[in-house]
Amino acid sequence: MFGINKRLITILFGLLALAFAVGAILLFTPQAGQQARGKPVLWVNGKAVYELDLLRLQGNDPLYAANPQGLLKTLVDTHFLEQVILTEALKQDAARVRVGSAEVRKEVDRIREQFGLKDKKAYEQFLNQVGYTDAQLRGEVKTQLQIQKRLEQIRSGAKPTPEEVRFYFETHRDTYKGEDRVKARQIVVDDKKLAEELLAKAKAGEDFAALAKAHSKVGAEQGGALGAAPGESTPKPVTKVVFPEKVAEAVFALKGPGLVGPLEAGGRYYLVRVEEYLPAKTPSFEEVKDRVEKDAQEAKGNGALEAYLEEIRKNAQVRFAEGIAYAYKNPPVASVNGKEILLAQVLQPVFSNQQTAALIQQGLGELAVQFFLPQTLESLLDRELLVEAAKKSGQPFIGSKDEVAQAYLFYQTRELSATEEEARKFYAENPALFTVPASAEVVGATFAAEAKAKAFREAALRGGDLQALAKAQGGSVTEYGTVNPNQLPAVLDRLVFKVKETFPQGPLGEVSEVVKLEDGTFAVLLIKNRKPETLKPYAQVMEEAKAGVIGRKRQQAAQALIQKLRQEAKVENRLSQVLAELTPKTEEKPKEEAPKEAPAKP
Repeated sequence: MFGINKRLITILFGLLALAFAVGAILLFTPQAGQQARGKPVLWVNGKAVYELDLLRLQGNDPLYAANPQGLLKTLVDTHFLEQVILTEALKQDAARVRVGSAEVRKEVDRIREQFGLKDKKAYEQFLNQVGYTDAQLRGEVKTQLQIQKRLEQIRSGAKPTPEEVRFYFETHRDTYKGEDRVKARQIVVDDKKLAEELLAKAKAGEDFAALAKAHSKVGAEQGGALGAAPGESTPKPVTKVVFPEKVAEAVFALKGPGLVGPLEAGGRYYLVRVEEYLPAKTPSFEEVKDRVEKDAQEAKGNGALEAYLEEIRKNAQVRFAEGIAYAYKNPPVASVNGKEILLAQVLQPVFSNQQTAALIQQGLGELAVQFFLPQTLESLLDRELLVEAAKKSGQPFIGSKDEVAQAYLFYQTRELSATEEEARKFYAENPALFTVPASAEVVGATFAAEAKAKAFREAALRGGDLQALAKAQGGSVTEYGTVNPNQLPAVLDRLVFKVKETFPQGPLGEVSEVVKLEDGTFAVLLIKNRKPETLKPYAQVMEEAKAGVIGRKRQQAAQALIQKLRQEAKVENRLSQVLAELTPKTEEKPKEEAPKEAPAKP
C-alpha cells in the first residue's frame, strides 16, 4: 500500500522540485520592476507575487497545457498556487543562508556549459531571450543555492539516536538480508567438444582444479576457484552475479554441492563444480551497522524535511488580491481524530502522478479526478491512522510519514512465518510466479519485395554469411538477441512463439517462412536455441514460495489492522461533498412552453 521511498523525492511538491533545477532557466522570474510584472495576485508573508511571475511558471506546468475547465480548472489552480506559496515561503526562509560569489559563479558557469553558451555573444543573446540581465540571473542562482543549502541543513541536522538506529534495523530487516552464495570452481572453454570431454573426466574423478588449471580460459592460475584473490586457489563465497544468467540459474538450482554443465553462454562453455551452497541469511545488526546508520540518517532526514515543509506552509500568511484569474479553494476534505486533511494535500500526489497528467492532456481530466482523488484520499487516511498508531506505540519510528506507516506495518506483522504445506500450496496455485518464459535467439532479415525474401530464404537454408546473403537481395538484418514472448513485433512474435511447429533447420538455425509485415515489407527469421516455457521445480524456489506466503499473510494482516484502526478512530470523509460544492453549476435553460392547441372548428 505504501512504498518506502528510501530516496524521498527531494521535495514533495512538483513546482518546488522544478525550482531546484537551476539549469531550468525558463522557470526563473526576472527581477524586473513592479509595472513590468503586472499586478500582484497574492502576498506570502507580506511579499507580493505578480501576474507575470505566475504566467511564466504556469507556462511550464503541463497541467495547464490541456486548458482545464470547470471543476478541473479549480483543482489545477489550487494545486498550482499551493506550490507557489510554498516555494515563496521557502525562498524567504532560506534568504538568511550564506552563499558566496564563488559558488554563484561556479553554478552560472555550469549553466552556460549546459546550454552551450561559451562565448559572450551567445550568453547575452540567451539572457535577452529569457528576459534577464547577468546580475538578475546571478541573483536568482543565489536564491536557488540558498534553498538547496537550507534543505540540506534540515536533512543533515536530523541525527538518529542509537536507539532509533537499532530499531530501524528491526523494522527493515528484509532490506539487509543477503543473497544465496556458493563456494565453487569453474572451467570456461571455447569448444563444446572439449567441454564435454572435461565433464566426462570430472565425473570419472579427475581433480577439477587441475583440469581448470590446464584448460580454463578464465582463472586457470587459481584452479578455477571463484572469488579467490590473485595467487590464491581456495574458492570464496560468491553470488549469482559472477556467472552468466543461464549458468547462475543452474548453479543455484542445485541448492547444494554438485556438477553443472557444460552450458553455453556468450559463445563459451561453462563447467561448474559447486563445493558448498550457502543460503541467504539476515545478518546481525553489528555486521551491517554502518549501512543501517547511513540509512537511518537518511530516513530521519526525510522525516525532518517533510515536517519542515509542512511547518513552513502552515505558518505562511497568505492574502489574495480581489478578482484574480485563478480559483483557489482549499477546504478540509477529511479528518482523522480531529486532524484535518486539506484538498491541496490530496491534489499533490494526484497531480504529481504521470498517469493523471497524461489523462488530463488527453481531455480525460474529470475521469482522472473521479478515479484518483478518492483512492488517494483513502490511502492518506490509512497513512494518518498508521502514523498515529506508530506514535502511540512508544517505539522510536523515524522517517517520512510513508516510511513510518510502512515500518509500523512491518513491525506489527514481523512474526509471521510460512509452513512447508503453505509454501507448496502457494507454489501450486501461482505457477506463473515460478515459470521461466519461453525464449529463443532471433535474427531477422527484411526485404522490400516478397521474391527477394524468398530467394534469401532458400539461400539461408543452404548456409553462408548471413549479412552477405541479405545484402545480395537488397535486405537488411536485425539482431534481436535472446527474446521472450511479447518482446518482438506482433507478427514476428506469433511466428516464433505461437506457431507450434518448428521451421526447417539450416546451418544458420531454423529458417522461417516469409511473412508480410504491417509496413508492407517482407521478413524471414532465423531462430536458434529455442527453449519452451518451464516451471521451476519446487525445491529450487522453496524460499521464494515461503516469501510469497508471508507476503500474502502480511498484506491480509495489514488490511485487518487498518480496518481495526478505522473502527476505533473517528474518521470523516467529505470529498464527494466538497467536489460537488466546487463544481460550477450549469445554468438550466428555461423550458419552452408547449404550443397551445388550436380550438376545434365548430
